Amino acid sequence: MKKINGHGHLLPYPKDIPQFMQDQKHFWVSEDGKFMCQGDWTRPITDESFFLNEKLAWMDKHEIAHEVVLTLSQLYCNGLNEQTCYDIIRFQNDFNAKVQAEHSDRFTTGFVVQPAYIDQSLKEIERCVAQHQLKLLCLSTHFLNQDGEWVSVADDSVAPIFELADQYQLAIEIHPYDADKLVNMKNTFWRHHLVWMMAQTADTYMMYVFNGLAQKYPNIRTCFAHGAMLAQANHARVIQGLEGRPDLFPGAHHPNEVLGHKNIYFDTLVHDPYTLQLMINRHGSNQILCGIDDPYPLGEMETVPGWYPGKLLDEAVDKEIISQKQRSDIWCDNVLRWIGG
Repeated sequence: MKKINGHGHLLPYPKDIPQFMQDQKHFWVSEDGKFMCQGDWTRPITDESFFLNEKLAWMDKHEIAHEVVLTLSQLYCNGLNEQTCYDIIRFQNDFNAKVQAEHSDRFTTGFVVQPAYIDQSLKEIERCVAQHQLKLLCLSTHFLNQDGEWVSVADDSVAPIFELADQYQLAIEIHPYDADKLVNMKNTFWRHHLVWMMAQTADTYMMYVFNGLAQKYPNIRTCFAHGAMLAQANHARVIQGLEGRPDLFPGAHHPNEVLGHKNIYFDTLVHDPYTLQLMINRHGSNQILCGIDDPYPLGEMETVPGWYPGKLLDEAVDKEIISQKQRSDIWCDNVLRWIGG
């Protein structure tokens, strides 16, 4: 069984991060490689496979033939001025492009844009496709617009980005971040990651569906991170709202229109085989792709007691939720269909 991980992350080595990013406290990695830093925030680097050479060794250990590397959430650049945003995003995209160019047999890498600056975003999409042959656009679920409002990336104002992505037939990844800035609560018990980032994805999935993006842009293939797990549970409530107060939903598409849609995908990082079962019941196993979210401790990492990459799918087979063939497809063919069409 060939294994392709559809959701992974990679840090630059400390020496590879531009000095201005540390000087201005945007993002850096400590010289000893033990912490990633942003402003006054630090986060421990919990596994050596955050870095390239160590990542390759980790993939070999777990027999993962290929990995899709998403952009770093810390570099979405929400709230930064246009020039700083340009400098940081260009660094991130060039870093990922180099990884893919030098290890094309092992990695497919994404690139990112900041929708607050539409013209800049469109030029960066053109550059990344033409210069780097990148084919995966990574978007944050929400961004801070120039009026200081938090906006879903599925908002009508972002249409030019989706139009160009459709023209280039790109794969898209929608991933949450900055929940702490949207939600005015202390991050007690890591609640921003455990609840509110999941709510961000559910919100943008709902907006994506209501605004009919799957129908408007038939050439893009969009994957929602972490299985859009709260969106799965919230499906019936959204329909109840639509049908109970249709006056609040002018022009909205019905959520049932996209169940099992061939261009909407979800990764498997939901931690629980019964949540996976709900996803499959709603959308079919063909729309599910393997996502480890390595090397973060919320991913399927052996640094967490009892876990290893692919454990959820193995449990789902053992509980007869999926077949051996479905597991093989989720690990490989479904990922290939998403990133390659």
